Amino acid sequence: MANGIIIVDKPAGWTSQDVTAKLRGVFHTRRVGHGGTLDPMATGVLPVFVGRATRAASFCESAEKEYIAQLRLGLVTNTQDTSGEIVSESPVHVTKDDLLAILPRFSGRIGQIPPMYSAVKIGGKKLYELARNGQEIERAPREITIHELELLGSDGADYTLRVRCSKGTYIRTLCHDIGQMLGCGGCMAGLRRTRAGSFTLAQSMPMDSIVSHRDPEELLLPVDSLFSQHPPLIVTLAQAQKLRNGAQVCDRQFADGTCRVYGETGEFLLLGRVEHGVLTTIKSFFEVDT
Repeated sequence: MANGIIIVDKPAGWTSQDVTAKLRGVFHTRRVGHGGTLDPMATGVLPVFVGRATRAASFCESAEKEYIAQLRLGLVTNTQDTSGEIVSESPVHVTKDDLLAILPRFSGRIGQIPPMYSAVKIGGKKLYELARNGQEIERAPREITIHELELLGSDGADYTLRVRCSKGTYIRTLCHDIGQMLGCGGCMAGLRRTRAGSFTLAQSMPMDSIVSHRDPEELLLPVDSLFSQHPPLIVTLAQAQKLRNGAQVCDRQFADGTCRVYGETGEFLLLGRVEHGVLTTIKSFFEVDT
């Protein structure tokens, strides 16, 4: 059975679910999930988890992301991007300096109201379901973090932004809010994700290359590649058996912190945490004997 991670360069027009559905057929397994939804119009890095690696998908969903976004000023739509219906159009008298002056106000920890066209649930209903029925309800702001917000260039009323942000950030809402603050309105005209956690565009592959590959399993990255930022820790056979049984392992030689834990044979066992020489499991990835 296939197990591992494949980094897809998601094509425009595909949903993240479209990608996972296609790859279920490619890898002949239903155990396929993705590490963070991309809107259909967006392209770029979409980590897809196959087999036992699906246990790691939530770690990628919560990781930092980086995007290159196209902000279009003077246009407001009901979806906050150019795929939606136009709500209003305004003349744009904004300069590059005007935009640069307000960008710091969207950096750091900020509150962001999720868009109506989103999968956020309120009262058990997904917002996009309400929006499609012509309803708009009050939404509370959610705290997100914009780690970096950089202006890369401009072309008329279109501006290119690089955004490094936390989980839960809606880039189209960021574009909308910037337009509101500038007084002319705005929306997102394009989006490309360049990084998800530790995975980058350089590691990604187009869907057609994956589908046509003679042996797609050769393209899978090992699950521990998701945790490459953490140091490795090799445990003894006896310690590994304790961990497999769900027990803690005590060893004063262990360095404190999060680590990738391996057995003596090189098998990746789990993501663990050491505190005062005591190793506990955050998430296990070893194969369970049946």
